[in-house]
Amino acid sequence: MSPCETIYVFEPGARPALPVRQDEAGSEELLFPVNTIYCVGQNYAAHAREMGTDPERSPPVFFRKPTGSLLPACDGRGEPRLVNLPYPPQTTELHHEIELVAALKGGGRNIPRDEAAGCVFGYGVGLDMTRRDLQTVARKAGMPWDMAKGFDDAAPCSALTPVSRCGHPERGAIELTVNGEPRQKSDLEDLIWSVPETITFLSRLVTLRPGDLIFTGTPEGVGAVCRGDRLEGSIDGVGEITAVIT
Repeated sequence: MSPCETIYVFEPGARPALPVRQDEAGSEELLFPVNTIYCVGQNYAAHAREMGTDPERSPPVFFRKPTGSLLPACDGRGEPRLVNLPYPPQTTELHHEIELVAALKGGGRNIPRDEAAGCVFGYGVGLDMTRRDLQTVARKAGMPWDMAKGFDDAAPCSALTPVSRCGHPERGAIELTVNGEPRQKSDLEDLIWSVPETITFLSRLVTLRPGDLIFTGTPEGVGAVCRGDRLEGSIDGVGEITAVIT
C-alpha cells in the first residue's frame, strides 16, 4: 500500500518574514520567519493616562495582529527603506503608535523571569497602526478590537537588529515625527513591563514559539494621520522606520 500523498487545495503562500540587519562584510540575505504577532496594550504610564486608564492598577493586556498585517520597512539586506502605508477603509481616525518589537528565537510556557531575555533573537522598530474610531466603539460596547488593530499593513516593522549587535535595550529614546513635527517621544526605561517581564507574563497565557514577535507598547503622543503624511520613527541602538500614508 503506497503512502498517502499530501495535496493542498491551493498552493500555500510564502511565510511572512523580516530581514535581519547584516554586517557590511556579509553577502547573504538573512530572514527571520514570523510565527505570531503579539502586542501589549498601554505599557507606558503616560500613554495609559492619555487613554483614560490607571497604569498603577492595570496588568498587561495582550492582543494579536495577523501575520498578514506585517509590512517590512526595509530591503532584503535589512537596510531601512520608505514604505507606502495605505489608509485603511472603514475609518476616519487612523492613529500611529511607535513600539519596540522583540523577536523570539525561543519560547515555552511559564518562562522564568531570569530566562526570558535568553528567548530574544533581536529587536526592531514597529508601528502599531490603529483604527481608533473602530477601537473606541468596540471598547464601549465590550466587543473585540480585531478590526481596529488587525487590518492590512497594520504592523509596519523595521529590520531586526540581533542581540549580538544591540544587546537588550533597557533605556534609550523612542520617538516618532509626522511631517517633521515631534509626536511621540519617551525612553524605553519608562516601560511599565520590561521585555523579560512581558515574556514571562505572556508565557503564562500561551505557549510562545520561535518566530513570535512582541510589540511592547507605545508611549504617549498617539494621534491621527492623513494621506500624504510622512512618519519617521527611531529607537536608539535598534533602528529606524519611515512610512508615508497613501
